[in-house]
Amino acid sequence: MLEAGALGRIIALSLAVSVSATALATLFGTPLGAALGVYGFPGRQILVVTFNALLGLPPVVVGLSLYLLLSRSGLLGALGLLFTPCAMVLAQTVLALPIVTALVHSASADLWAEYGGALQIDGATRLRAIPHLLAMARRRLVTAILAGFGRTISEVGAILIVGGNIAGYTRTMTTTIVLETSKGNLSMALGLGFVLIGISVAVSATIFALGAGEER
Repeated sequence: MLEAGALGRIIALSLAVSVSATALATLFGTPLGAALGVYGFPGRQILVVTFNALLGLPPVVVGLSLYLLLSRSGLLGALGLLFTPCAMVLAQTVLALPIVTALVHSASADLWAEYGGALQIDGATRLRAIPHLLAMARRRLVTAILAGFGRTISEVGAILIVGGNIAGYTRTMTTTIVLETSKGNLSMALGLGFVLIGISVAVSATIFALGAGEER
């Protein structure tokens, strides 16, 4: 059985890693998705198709790729990130980025098609129009963030590979559920599963409430 302190550290690490990865995916995915929705340039459609295709990116493939990249013989091996929380954040960011980018692109493209002409008549450049489009699409932006968070908080394959599931250091709720299930401790695994569901619902409800409050 896990002690209360160890369980608390596992939950805290899970939240820290997932929230950090979602924030990074939002930070990079939002402007990228908006730019793909507003600007036209050679290769744009290829990028759009690529990001949509990556929505189903297998976590174990991401984990293996990052493992090879971060291992001692890899290109980034000198950074010493393998089997650390930073590697787990990086893995989850890679998984969440296509989701945020694709959803923001869809919202921005729809709004640009509807309001782009009016914004340009009023003197707004495409770059200056992006903040206005994102403000109008804030509900869909919230959905993109929630989808990214859902991807990160429930992920297990990639972080198991790059994090190593080290007790007290890189062990999260999902990797603990896998471990406890393999040990036959189903009550602990189910308990953590309910905690995971509760956290996901609470975070989603909070973000939706904040978005609704801003609209009012």
